Amino acid sequence: MGSLSIWHWIIVLVVVLLLFGRGKLSELMGDAAKGIKAFKKGMADDDETPSKPAEPVRTLDHQSSVEAERSKVS
Repeated sequence: MGSLSIWHWIIVLVVVLLLFGRGKLSELMGDAAKGIKAFKKGMADDDETPSKPAEPVRTLDHQSSVEAERSKVS
């Protein structure tokens, strides 16, 4: 009971073609294909860019900065 017969699909197809027209539907699918191609190209461009070497981690000596502040106050 939950499945649609071939007649239901034919009616849906006719309604879609009447609403969008043959040319409009093909343009819409072409635009979708261009968007997918642009997305794939963008993803490929991200993979090809060389990554910059990571900078060494800098640490701050907490004791030195606290002692420097205390000497300024005194």
